[in-house]
Amino acid sequence: MAEVKDKAPIGSIMEVSALDPEARGDPHPKLQALREACPVYRDQAGKAWMLTRYDDVRATVNDRSLWRGPSRAEKGAIVRGLDDGESARGEDSHSILFMDEPDHSRVRLPLAKAFYGRINAMKAEIEATIDSVLDRAPQSGRFDLISEIGIPVPILVIAKILGVEAERVDDFRTWSEDVILSLNPLRTPEEEARLERGNAALEAYFADAMADRRARPQDDLITDMVKLQADGADISDDEVRINLESLLIGGNLTTTDLIGNGVWLFLTHPEEMAKLKADPSLAGAAVEEILRYESPVGVTTRVVPDEREIGGCPMHGRHSVWFSLHAANRDPAAFDNPDAFNITREHVSHVAFGGGSHICIGAPLARLEARRVFEDIFTRYPNMTLPDQELTWRTLPFFRGLEALEVDV
Repeated sequence: MAEVKDKAPIGSIMEVSALDPEARGDPHPKLQALREACPVYRDQAGKAWMLTRYDDVRATVNDRSLWRGPSRAEKGAIVRGLDDGESARGEDSHSILFMDEPDHSRVRLPLAKAFYGRINAMKAEIEATIDSVLDRAPQSGRFDLISEIGIPVPILVIAKILGVEAERVDDFRTWSEDVILSLNPLRTPEEEARLERGNAALEAYFADAMADRRARPQDDLITDMVKLQADGADISDDEVRINLESLLIGGNLTTTDLIGNGVWLFLTHPEEMAKLKADPSLAGAAVEEILRYESPVGVTTRVVPDEREIGGCPMHGRHSVWFSLHAANRDPAAFDNPDAFNITREHVSHVAFGGGSHICIGAPLARLEARRVFEDIFTRYPNMTLPDQELTWRTLPFFRGLEALEVDV
């Protein structure tokens, strides 16, 4: 049965998000307290459940019978504030992020085939792009690792995959930062205006780009997608456009945070940095441990379609369920010594990318980018250290990343 609410150490799920100053600095103590006292928590005001145990989260995100679309939740549910920008304008969602079946498979499967094929075909170019970012970064002195390495790597990589002109990359970074505000369910009017501007700019860009590729095909993902349409794939122009935008946005900020969080972790855990310096082939395992220990994305959500029991608690149809990926990834029932950062720990699958049919489509690219960075960065900067500074963590709810990270090299 559900734990009674007065046992819960929080009064709202937003108290474990970046909107709360304490949780923004370090969400893990509050999440640990919630997992221990009330692992299936009901936020009545926000009309939301939150699961924090690894077994509950893993089993439920893999349940394909649950809905993903936030608009299917009960009225008043805070999850209904999440959207891809389309539903903000009163339109149906075209993004696979929030699509349900049968549309989700209809769009995701050909998109994934084209996207993964493009990544495999461009692996050498992707790695060369990452190397060029590291080549251009300052070689001595003090610099902001986020702005010099963390930001350029994912935006330049996804721009190359999509076929975006080099001179438009800065625009794309700005637009993607605007549009990712769609994942903040408590947007201010100013943030809503930014979201609308970013949406309009990206919509115009991709509409023009798709028309251009139909007339003048190129060796890029935009061309791949319009060719799929021409070959009979049942995907509309809006669905192609919105999901190309989603690839840009979803892989941009989160991969920046994966790189920044990882460098910060290594600089604050010198024994782990020594392991990686001694054996750069540990970079892949290091990326998985960064994802487990301090993942860029803190939650994912689903909507319950019918009466059922989840985590031992009865739930009603149209109830929304929030899964704390951060709490699940630090659950001692699943991970030995979970609050230790250890790149050589025995492998247990984390849930940083969610799961089921909605597992993050960009996960292979994020892993490739981060692995390449961590294979090389401490060889290039063997004496990198962390100077005294006040760290500022991003205020976007349920995302985890540093706004800046000064390093000495």
